[in-house]
Amino acid sequence: MNMENLPQDPYILLSYINTKLRDDYDSLDRLCADLDVDRAALEDKLRQAGFEYSEKNNKFF
Repeated sequence: MNMENLPQDPYILLSYINTKLRDDYDSLDRLCADLDVDRAALEDKLRQAGFEYSEKNNKFF
C-alpha cells in the first residue's frame, strides 16, 4: 500500500492511521514498513493538516 491507497482526506487519514497504530502497530515505523508507506510523506500530509506524531503516545495529535 502506498500513499495513493490511503484515505486522501486528512481527517479520515488521521483516524485510519491512529486506529491502525492503536490496534495493530507499536510504532509508526512498523506501520509504514508493513504498509509500504513513506513515513516522511505520511507525516508531511498530516502535518499540513495540523497534526504531529507523538512517539511517546504512538499516535498523531
